[in-house]
Amino acid sequence: MTLQDRTLRCRDCGGDFVFTAGEQGFYIEKGLYNEPQRCQQCRTARRQTRDASPNRRPTAVECAACGRQAIVPFVPRMNRPVYCDDCFGRKRQGAA
Repeated sequence: MTLQDRTLRCRDCGGDFVFTAGEQGFYIEKGLYNEPQRCQQCRTARRQTRDASPNRRPTAVECAACGRQAIVPFVPRMNRPVYCDDCFGRKRQGAA
């Protein structure tokens, strides 16, 4: 399968941008099925706005595995387990 550069339209600014064959290959390799919706400038602006969001504040939680108190950079929601750095690292290594 030969990939070719494609011109897409940004959903935020309406400008055209190129989705290169290399980027398409990266998306395929990472299992990303949807093509990008925003140009690089709009993606960067959106990321900066999101990172400055008041919802991204440190929150003290109890680790779901060991019970120690941990500080996480988000507000937990939907009753999902939250882990301290040590338990998260062990859980991640076991999943790999």
